[in-house]
Amino acid sequence: MEHVPPPAEELARLDRELAELDARRAQLLTRRAWLLAALRPPAPTAAPGWNPSAWGAPPGGGPGAPAQPWGYVPPKQPSAPRSAQNVLLTLGGLLLTVAAVAFTLVSWGSMGIGGRSAVLAAVTLGALTAPAVLLRRKLAATAEALAALALVLTLLDAYAVHAVAAPDTDGLGFTAVASAVLAALWAAYGLALGKLRLPLPAAVVLAQWPLLFWAWAAGAPALVVGWALLATAVLDGTIALLGKGAGVRITACVGGAVMGFSALLVGLTLSTTASGPLSAVAPGALLLTAAAAALAGAWRAPKGFARTGGVVAGLAAVAAVGGVPAHAVPDGWQVLVYLLCGLALTAVVRSRLPGNATRGVLAASGAVLAGALVWALPPVAAVLLGPVTLLPDVWAGSPEDFRSALGSTLRWPELSAAPVVLALVAGLLGAAYRWWPSLARLAAPLGEPGAASAGAPGAGVAGAETAGAGAPGAGTPGAGTPGAGAASAGVPGAGAAAPWPGWPAWSGAGAGSGAGVRRPSGTALRGAAGAGAVALGWGALLLAGAVLNVPYALALAGEAVLVAGLLALAVRGAGSGRGASAVPVTALVGAVAGAASVGVLSLASEGASYAVVGALAALFAGAAVRAGSEVPRAVFAVASTVGATVLTGFAGRSLGLAPHETAPLVLLVPALTVLLGARLRRNPVALPVELTGALGALVAVGLAVPDAPFLALVLALCGVLAAGAAVRPERRPVAGYLAAALFVLATWVRLAASEVSFPEAYTLPVTAPALVVGFLRRRKAPEASSWTAYGPGLAATLLPSLAVAWTDTDWLRPLLLGVAALVVTLLGARYRLQALLVLGGAVLALDGLHELAPYVVQVAGALPRWLPPALAGLLLLVVGATYEQRLRDARRLKDALGRMR
Repeated sequence: MEHVPPPAEELARLDRELAELDARRAQLLTRRAWLLAALRPPAPTAAPGWNPSAWGAPPGGGPGAPAQPWGYVPPKQPSAPRSAQNVLLTLGGLLLTVAAVAFTLVSWGSMGIGGRSAVLAAVTLGALTAPAVLLRRKLAATAEALAALALVLTLLDAYAVHAVAAPDTDGLGFTAVASAVLAALWAAYGLALGKLRLPLPAAVVLAQWPLLFWAWAAGAPALVVGWALLATAVLDGTIALLGKGAGVRITACVGGAVMGFSALLVGLTLSTTASGPLSAVAPGALLLTAAAAALAGAWRAPKGFARTGGVVAGLAAVAAVGGVPAHAVPDGWQVLVYLLCGLALTAVVRSRLPGNATRGVLAASGAVLAGALVWALPPVAAVLLGPVTLLPDVWAGSPEDFRSALGSTLRWPELSAAPVVLALVAGLLGAAYRWWPSLARLAAPLGEPGAASAGAPGAGVAGAETAGAGAPGAGTPGAGTPGAGAASAGVPGAGAAAPWPGWPAWSGAGAGSGAGVRRPSGTALRGAAGAGAVALGWGALLLAGAVLNVPYALALAGEAVLVAGLLALAVRGAGSGRGASAVPVTALVGAVAGAASVGVLSLASEGASYAVVGALAALFAGAAVRAGSEVPRAVFAVASTVGATVLTGFAGRSLGLAPHETAPLVLLVPALTVLLGARLRRNPVALPVELTGALGALVAVGLAVPDAPFLALVLALCGVLAAGAAVRPERRPVAGYLAAALFVLATWVRLAASEVSFPEAYTLPVTAPALVVGFLRRRKAPEASSWTAYGPGLAATLLPSLAVAWTDTDWLRPLLLGVAALVVTLLGARYRLQALLVLGGAVLALDGLHELAPYVVQVAGALPRWLPPALAGLLLLVVGATYEQRLRDARRLKDALGRMR
């Protein structure tokens, strides 16, 4: 009987079948379209927006054509006729050029003057006129090849004219005239035949040499050569801006860059090596003219070239203006002169220069400032690290002055301007940090066009102003919150302008400037300015003492005051509640580095060491009390603890104690840290302070290593301190085990110092506390295994004693070991503890075997030789007869042991 489904089920089935038919029909139609497209000639490009079907991959046919099927390999196309033609023309032109050169150099002397002139004139004229005819016939490639041949022929003509018609003329002068004539000829030829691409770039190349060879031929001084190079560079720049065609402009750009750089190098060399201010005026005029030319080119150049031109103009202007007064100041002050000139470039923000050129000039100002800092910072490092030379001669006596304590070989008189440079830059950065909103408004026009369009007008300036005020809010780049300008761009803080070179916008990116590039926010840049001001100001004051060569005591006092000032700044910033900004972090790092430097510097004198290190410890302790943030407070507390530890070492040296005798004295600070940790408990500062105290205890242990009794004493004292820390629940998991290990080590060291060789003296101090800990654990958790509770403690004594007992000829140790093993075995059987029963029974059996072995050997020697095999056979028979019973006994024993803990 046929089953007829319900109407609803049948309707659903029909819908599914119709959908499958539609899908199959679409698949067949797609395949049909591809086959039609394969039969048609392919079009050069595919239609945009074509969506490939399931039959193929990326489209390769004409408009509306489907993709190629998977596995389709396009046939190899033959070489294009145009490419083959270019190869043939290039080879033909090269062969003709080689032939012309060979004819001119080799066969020239076999012809008369008329023949020579006729041959050269005919060949050159034909090579020059042929491209025009070929261009009219649309044979551009052939015309280019003949034009290249004509270029070589004109050069050969010039050589021939000099060799025959004017052999006595100066070669350099003739080359200058010939290159100028040929440049003009080829420029006119290229303009007349505009479709040729070679003549105009060739004319640009030839135009590089007339002025240079003329100056060289005339024996002109270097300054005139520089002017010739500059004039050529200006000509190249004009061609690059006004010329037509990419080849002409690229050639002019390359030539202008080479000639301009050469002219700047000549001017800079003459300016720096001038004998006086008046001698530097002429090179300065050359450099200033080059700066004006670069700036004029940057005015009309595209974006990248405009910024490069601004950089070149700024650097050349600094070298030109600063070169004159630099020769009027003493040695070491020239850097300050150039720095002032570089800072004067920042006035360009008020000018009407284009934005890209202005950014280039500001980048040049930043480069000058960076160069000045690179020159001034190494002496600061010498001041900070120089006191390390005092470590081999601690308390050898106070040096006369600051430089003597540093032990540096730097030429300090030539570095007299370094503190001024650092102070000047620090002052400027501090002013920028103080008046950041005004600076942001001043630099707002320098923002990228894309950034300006990312949001509402003025959003970037407002965001920067708000960030400068330090108030996080909506639209503040520094707070990382999307502002008005960033709302449309999707980037936090987009549209804010930056007031310094290299930063076209504060953060984010505009719609047209690459949204993936994230720039620093206004708050981050302001913090960097403040941090730089703090660091450079501190370095300037440090370096001033070395440059002025102040007395040793004054240097110590000055550096300690600097550390106090940095601590005050760090505490103020850490307690402001604004998080870890750059300024307090920089102050904190500077305070720690300065404290380390002045602490080492004070080691030359005993009194100075106590005064400086004590004052530093007190300062850091006060800073730890006043700081509001956890991390700075911990750093201050750790530094104070280190200072106190150093003071205890000083005390031992002052008392005339040996290093190992000083070790117990050093433990005073770790003891105080344990007490302080108990007072602070879960305060975040407690752990760093206690860890620093632990490092001090480690130093004490290192001091006591040469003397074993003192080492045992120090280890025992460290164990007491660890046990005191283990009283607190949060320290017990680590400090408890550490205390036990220290006590054991102290015992072992004491025994070794007393020349005790019994192993039980070393193992019993480990076994006793281990068994106590195991008993307490089993009492707290009865389900704990006896192997983890008692196994390590018992093995620590039983196994070494058993090993010694097997080689001991006396009877006392085996007897005591057997008694102890018997007691352990009985306790294990009584309380059903597997570890005690197994360890005790194994040790008892092996100890008994060791004691019975001599008698067994004696008995075996007295028995007949046939008796041992007979006894062995009898034993095997007994075991075999009761095998099943013995097997059940073994299983029962295994189950009994398994039920034990």
